[in-house]
Amino acid sequence: MTVHTVTRRQGGLTALYLGIFATLWFSVPKADPPLSTLLVVGSIAALLTAVAGGVVVARSRGADPTPRDRAVDRRYLLIVGAEFAVAGIGAAVLSVAGWTGFIPALISFVVGAHFLPLAPVLRDPLLRPLGVAVCVVAVASLLVGLASSASVGLVAGAGTGLLLLGYAVTALLRMSRPR
Repeated sequence: MTVHTVTRRQGGLTALYLGIFATLWFSVPKADPPLSTLLVVGSIAALLTAVAGGVVVARSRGADPTPRDRAVDRRYLLIVGAEFAVAGIGAAVLSVAGWTGFIPALISFVVGAHFLPLAPVLRDPLLRPLGVAVCVVAVASLLVGLASSASVGLVAGAGTGLLLLGYAVTALLRMSRPR
């Protein structure tokens, strides 16, 4: 029973965090209708997924008797801190260089890359394929932006948002499976 509760809490946290970030990614691109409508629908779906994750976390509060592992917490914070630093510095460099249109591709790539070292820390091996997929979206958005007049932000935002939303929903479904 305890293992199931921990899994439910982790699934809820995953849905909560990735649902919030998917909502933000769907808000990055500017698009004309009908694509803008789809981005709003994606954003609402991601927000509802985050709320569902929050409900799961709230309901599992206090049911987890295992103490927090400070070493894991430190590794998590180090990885996320490095992610924010690299993304921030990279965005600043691109901005100074006048290449602000490529910032979404850079940040998407950094987000994808940060899932790779997080997989063992969070004991979730499925974060690796998510990280690779997000990096592929980032590279694709860069290539599309360089080869056409399409918006890098549209490709990076919609693609990364879809991947994060899909993973958040998957986390909710995985934790509801009977053991």
